[in-house]
Amino acid sequence: MSDCLFCRIVAGDVPATVVRESPRTLAFRDIAPQAPTHVLVVPKEHYDDLAALTAADLDLAAELVRDAHRVAVAEGIASSGYRVVVNTGPDAGQTVPHVHLHVLGGRALGRLG
Repeated sequence: MSDCLFCRIVAGDVPATVVRESPRTLAFRDIAPQAPTHVLVVPKEHYDDLAALTAADLDLAAELVRDAHRVAVAEGIASSGYRVVVNTGPDAGQTVPHVHLHVLGGRALGRLG
């Protein structure tokens, strides 16, 4: 999708600091980090949200989760702990309509709920 920010990053049309790439996924640093480590993991193929991705390709959804863990290991936050967040829809705070996982860590993040 030419108007999708993350599709444009995947295509190389918008610069990003890439930390991991696989044939089907791309991980890059968030431009407005909410923690010392804040990396987004996206599928290279466009899916609007988690619901669309899981309906179409559960293997790719699993690959995103696996790559989120690989990012945590590479960033040195796996042993101390990290959070993976997927916002789905505007009420959840999804601002870019391309499914993406936030990998957050590098400090105590506090409890949720």
